[in-house]
Amino acid sequence: MNITVLGAGAGGTATAFDCAAHGHEVRLFDFPEFPDNIRHIARDGGIHAEGTLTGLARIASASHDVDEALRDAELIFVVGPAYSTEPFGAAVAGRLVPGQTVIVTPGSCGGALAFKRAAGLAVTDDAVRVAETSTLHYAVRLIEPGRIRVFLKLKAGNLLSGLPGRHTAAILEQVADVYPGMEAAQSVIQTSLQNANPVIHPAVTLANAARIEGTGGDFLFYEEGVTDSVGRLIEAVDRERIAIGARLSVEIRPDPEMGMRQGYMLADNYGAAYREAPGFLGIGAQPRLDHRYLNEDVGYGLVFMTGLARQVGVATPTMDAIIQCAAVLMNRDYAGEALRTPGSLGIADLSAEALGSL
Repeated sequence: MNITVLGAGAGGTATAFDCAAHGHEVRLFDFPEFPDNIRHIARDGGIHAEGTLTGLARIASASHDVDEALRDAELIFVVGPAYSTEPFGAAVAGRLVPGQTVIVTPGSCGGALAFKRAAGLAVTDDAVRVAETSTLHYAVRLIEPGRIRVFLKLKAGNLLSGLPGRHTAAILEQVADVYPGMEAAQSVIQTSLQNANPVIHPAVTLANAARIEGTGGDFLFYEEGVTDSVGRLIEAVDRERIAIGARLSVEIRPDPEMGMRQGYMLADNYGAAYREAPGFLGIGAQPRLDHRYLNEDVGYGLVFMTGLARQVGVATPTMDAIIQCAAVLMNRDYAGEALRTPGSLGIADLSAEALGSL
């Protein structure tokens, strides 16, 4: 299969490596503002990996030329932080052709909706099949340009939904050789709410803010950053997320339970389970507070979730407090910026029933 990966960060590089290692012809694209990884992969003719995935995977091309990247593409992965989804959608607007499949991974709360709007596709348009996943399929970091370390590839528990949902089964079949652990979601609302990053990252970051600033992130984010009290904060956010899902008749699994299914965690609790999780071992903290753990997971994740909660009448006092604390620390009005909300995605007027079946 001819596969295009839009996004050459750690997640996109891991996706390109894995697909190429499974025998697919892969083309990798990123914007010219991010040249290092593209340049090294193009020079080497492939991607080096160590850890759960290992070796050198040859790819067809790595470039800043979106037309070259899309050449003969059958399947397109959009892989990056939430703030990259719209730019990637705009970059391919007018270039997609009927019969192609696009997967936004992770969806990061409404990614499929955001991509369709940016690419000029109607929500109900299925000439190009668009889907999103609840999470990235890897725990991965870039070691250096062209080289990744993969801590974990999920064994299960990564939910996928088409938009519209009637295409979910066919898309899962299309990716089954590389991602046998992907599972069907009820809807893109379920994939959006099952995204655990906004539950974990902001809580741990705020609770360790002084340590991050004082040490430049010189500590282990999960093993040292999640004490039992920090775990209680994560749990409080998670309970609010689950309550939003319940109001929408969408099942949202608690994060430790999902972490065990995915292979990240060994125990079903909010404290030691994070510190001892095989999938989190060795992952360092971010070097500064100005990082996607706040900018993405608050600005796009918690802001979206609380907007959805207000729309259907669910109280989210802990999420609201985290948004406000992050805003004070970063001197940034995340709620006011409204970077991704039900309104920005065109779903603010839908009922709970309609939202749950998107």
